[in-house]
Amino acid sequence: MKSKHTFRLPPDLADRLADYARRKRVTQAQVVETALNSFLSPDGSERMEAAFSRRIDKVVRQLDKLDYRVELNSEALALFVRFWLTANPALPDAARVAAQAQGKERFEGFVEALARKMEFGPKLVEAVGRLGSGV
Repeated sequence: MKSKHTFRLPPDLADRLADYARRKRVTQAQVVETALNSFLSPDGSERMEAAFSRRIDKVVRQLDKLDYRVELNSEALALFVRFWLTANPALPDAARVAAQAQGKERFEGFVEALARKMEFGPKLVEAVGRLGSGV
């Protein structure tokens, strides 16, 4: 035997309850009963906390991986710039215009090669990972 309870809901919540019950093809009383059981369940908060913990742990692992990749990219760029500046002397003014035109053409080739590398790999992160694992 179930006991009867009467309570008032704000109009927007009442509309949402009616809509949800209609979509799920259950009575509003069943929706309220299920929600109250879930809310008042002693392990409900523990289950929710465990689910949040798993999600947060996954996000932390993804952020750690992202942090590693950003650091790897920054170090690779810095190393390249350092070697490039060491190996390439400054150009005389007379040769600068021709070098800029050639540089633009070579940069376009670089961007195309980078696009291919990003699409088909292998990626730098993968290569560094293989080196780090001794493979």
